[in-house]
Parts: sequence; structure tokens; C-alpha cells
Amino acid sequence: MTEIELKFQVSEARRAAVAKAVATATATKVALRARYFDTADRRLGQAGLALRVRKEGRRWVQTLKGAGDGIWQRLEHEVPLRVAAGVQPLADPALHDGTPAGEALRQALGDGQLLPIYGTEVMRTLRLVRAPGCLVELAFDWGALVADQQRWPLCELEFELKAGEPAALAALASRWVVRFGLTLDVRTKAERGERMARGVRLGAAVKAQPLTLPEAVDSHTALRLVLGNCLSQVLANASDLAHEADTEPEQLHQLRVGLRRLRTALRELGPLSDALRPEWGEALGRLFGRLGSARDRDALAQTLLPALRQAGAKGLELPVIEAEPAAQAALREPGTTQLWLQLVTFAAAGGVSEQAFAPAVRQRLARLFKQVRRDAALFATLDDTARHRLRKRVKRLRYLSEFVASAYRAERVRAFLKRLAPAQEALGAFNDVCVARALFEHAAPNDQMAMFALGWLAHERDDAIKHCQRVLGPLRKARPYW
Repeated sequence: MTEIELKFQVSEARRAAVAKAVATATATKVALRARYFDTADRRLGQAGLALRVRKEGRRWVQTLKGAGDGIWQRLEHEVPLRVAAGVQPLADPALHDGTPAGEALRQALGDGQLLPIYGTEVMRTLRLVRAPGCLVELAFDWGALVADQQRWPLCELEFELKAGEPAALAALASRWVVRFGLTLDVRTKAERGERMARGVRLGAAVKAQPLTLPEAVDSHTALRLVLGNCLSQVLANASDLAHEADTEPEQLHQLRVGLRRLRTALRELGPLSDALRPEWGEALGRLFGRLGSARDRDALAQTLLPALRQAGAKGLELPVIEAEPAAQAALREPGTTQLWLQLVTFAAAGGVSEQAFAPAVRQRLARLFKQVRRDAALFATLDDTARHRLRKRVKRLRYLSEFVASAYRAERVRAFLKRLAPAQEALGAFNDVCVARALFEHAAPNDQMAMFALGWLAHERDDAIKHCQRVLGPLRKARPYW
């Protein structure tokens, strides 16, 4: 079977209030103790599978969960177990034979030996809620992940759809988000437990994954698939950034890449559906801006700052103009979680349109490429604002090409992107110089080191402009694949 659920982290400050709201007269409580199994080389985890044996009150259950859409759907197969008193059962893969998840388990496991890797100890409070359009089971989990004498606190609220529509589930969850400040988390207990067993808090930054569109797909279906693809990258990185104290710059970078891809989809493909809301793009733009200054400083610290120090500005640091909003704070705001829910709901909606996708997107590709070629030819005479606009258009052309690549001949798409990539890289380097100049210009009147940096950056800017002109020439001659 496939389960549809949304999971949220509950802050320590709101834990008691959420517990009280779930524990009504009709609610039930059950103690859960689970062990999760995998091979020593983590074959199941790498395949997106989680195999557990769990004691639920007095009964034992073995459950296999498989990879779903990365947002709110997962394959699940559950089997009750008969276990003698005092026995700690091991996982038996044969119990899932004949199911889609079981087939994936056999393929991933091969001849590997299953071992207990980590576990959970949780007190769960269950409550059924009837809301317009749905019947939902709330599950409030309060306890810990455990492995090798380690314990990580666990406090989550899950909304599982028992009957009705996913949109109604999301609407109910949204009301609880506002009421209790919940934050969406697409990481599973299995993912977090596997990290714990390895002694790490963070997973690898999640990059964009290739998208394969169905043949002769209609515009509405294609748009939903594109948005779902973008959200998988965005939410995976946002979940770590929102809920872990220490994060890596690459996760913030990949989150911003995902947001750019998502904004490109809304901007370029949004006119293909009247179900899209204009405020989604505006809200994503504001969030992107709040995350931008931190990412810009990370990028400069890794590229231009070392070069400046090597050129003679030893001890130079990037100026801090004003206090920057924390990425975690922005991602934990109820408005951000509500935005995720609205976008996820659209991506999961059904229905088709009469408009074919390929002809409609072909017009947008041609228009965008025409703008890029025009500005590339005029690059030497453009001001920095227009050059920045060209950089954004090149990125949008790349992302749009990646969205639709499966509908065209692969070799022609690759040839086009091969011309596009150097231009994007060169324009990005030029933008880094412009950002660094803006930072140091504020500090220069009272800082001789900043004055030195500005002189060095002026030379770098000239070189960057020349390099952009060199790589934009071949791009103007790129052969459209559409």
C-alpha cells in the first residue's frame, strides 16, 4: 500500500501545547520500541528502504517502507508478528515477498546479512480528526532515536490521510502550523537514525535530479511534475537547514539552486496553468533574498577572499554591513511552511489539460534564447544591472532546458547545454566580483585594506568582462535543440 502523510517537527517550547491538543478524550497512547535493520554497508538505506521490527504496546509488527515521491507518499507493507514473551525478534525479508516494496527489498539486499543498526523509543499519542474533505490520523511522537549508547531527542507530529483528498490533509495541517509553529520535515526517522549510527547529523546536500516527462504529456501534468521535481530538492535541503544547529554551505547553495529552479518553473511555465497563484513566486523571491546574503558571503569566502589574501591583503576579512537574518529563522517561520504545503498540494493535484506541453514550451525556449543572444552580443556596452539580468536569463534557459530535456534528442540537448555552461560560470564569476566590490565600497573610507581590495577587484572586473565576452560568442551560435 501507499501511505500519504506529512510530518512536522515540534519545538521544545510548543511541545506541551501540541501534546495537550492531540491528547483529547478520544485519543489513545501507545509505547513504541523499534529496531531498524540494514546490512553493514547500508544497502537498504542507499535504496531508499527502511525495514523495522517494532513493539507497539503488546503486539509486534514488521514494517517495510520504500521510497516514494520524496514529499508525502511512500510505499509501505506491514505484517503482524507472533513473538514469544521475552524474545527479541529479527527482521525476516520473506514476509514482504509478493509486494512492490518486497521486490525492491530483495533486489537491494541481495546476499547481504541484516543487522540491527539503530532504534526508536517513543510514546505515541494517536487521534482521529475529521475535517472538511478528509479523515486524518494525528500521531504525536515524543521520545528518542537510539544507537550505540547515543540518544537524539525526537518530537514530531504526523498527519496521515486515512480517507479523503491530499489537499484537505494539507489544509488541516496548515491550520496546525499556524497554531503551533510547526515546521515541515521530509526526512524520515530511518534517515535520521542511519545518520546517527554513522555519527553524523547532516546528510549530503541534495542536488537536482533528472526529470523524465511522459511522452505527449499535457501542460498541466508536465507543470506538476516539474514542480514536484524542484520541491524534492528544495525540501530535502530545507529540512536539514531548518532543524540542525550546524549545517554546511553546500546545503544552503543547493537550497538556493532549488529555489531558482522552482521560480523558473513558475515564471516560464506558470502561464500554462490558471491554477498557479502569483503570490507563490513573490513569496519564493522574498525567501530567496533572505537566504542570499549568507550564500554570497560563503561563495566569496571560498573564491575571491583567498585570492585577495594571496595578492597581499593578508588578514583581510569580508565586511559585515548589517546583521543578516539567519537562514534557519526564515525556514522555520509558519509562512514558509505554509508556502511549502501550498506548492506540494499543487504538485500532487490530479487533472489534465487539453494543451500539449511541447509546442507551448518551445515558444518560451525560443523567446528566452532570443533575449540571451541579444544581450550576449551587446555585453560590452551593457551596464552591470543588464549584465546581471543576462546571468539570470542564462540560468533560466538552463533550468528550462533541463526540465524538458527528456522530450528532445539527448545529444542535441547536451550540445546546447555544453555551450550554455561556460557562459553561466563566467557570468557567475563576474557577479561575484560585483558583489565583493559592493561590500568593500562601504568599508573603504575607513579601511586601507578595503581600499586595496577595491583596486584589485577593479582589475579582476576588467578581466571578468573580457572572459564573459569570449564565452558568450560561442553561445550566440548555439544550435537550438527545440
